[in-house]
Amino acid sequence: MFTGLIEHLGRVSFIERDEGGCALTISDSGNILGDCHVGDSIAVNGACLTVTKFDTAQDGGYFKVWLANETLDRTDLGDRRVGDHVNLERAMAAHVRYGGHFVQGHVDTTATIVKKQPDGESLRVWFQLPESTPEGRSLMAYLVPKGYVAIDGTSLTLTGVDDAESTFGVMLIKHTQEKISLAKKPVGAKVNIEVDMVSKYVEKSVAAALAGGGSNAVRGLVEKIVEEVLTRRQQKC
Repeated sequence: MFTGLIEHLGRVSFIERDEGGCALTISDSGNILGDCHVGDSIAVNGACLTVTKFDTAQDGGYFKVWLANETLDRTDLGDRRVGDHVNLERAMAAHVRYGGHFVQGHVDTTATIVKKQPDGESLRVWFQLPESTPEGRSLMAYLVPKGYVAIDGTSLTLTGVDDAESTFGVMLIKHTQEKISLAKKPVGAKVNIEVDMVSKYVEKSVAAALAGGGSNAVRGLVEKIVEEVLTRRQQKC
């Protein structure tokens, strides 16, 4: 589990590819490897990956991760090149302040940057989602203004959502622009998207209640809402 608060920008220093996937070596990362162990989880551009090897001294401190084909299909990590910077966050510790939102590191899909516009010292960025995920569903239902979304692993607040165009926007303050890779990505680049998992649970609970399953509490709430809507319509008639 992660918070979406990026700790460090690492640098892709080596890439090994074969038909089974891809191995990335991320360098210039020594300041987040002091408590690292093989098998630990580190989110790289928002994807939860397992450390298979690390060295705190060589090449500014590096670690190595393996990306299965499923990860390559879901994320932008297969498009990374040697020299690219990536957002890094260690798994959340129980003793730290919780400042972002619950991020699993399970990327849902990628989106495309369609517009960037300065706003004083801040930067507004707009994105377009594909029509559907590999499972065949749209993610727009999980995006609401002032809600959360993880973009390349960064916890950000949605400033606008256009369901008709499948687009949404965020604003990056100056501090955030300096700490993450998103501000450096050009229009047309892809980013990793993980929608708020809480919205997924809410949808599943409501769907189960409407289908006759789910908890009695959720079903009761849905029935109450439907009754109120029908009552208002009858009153208008």
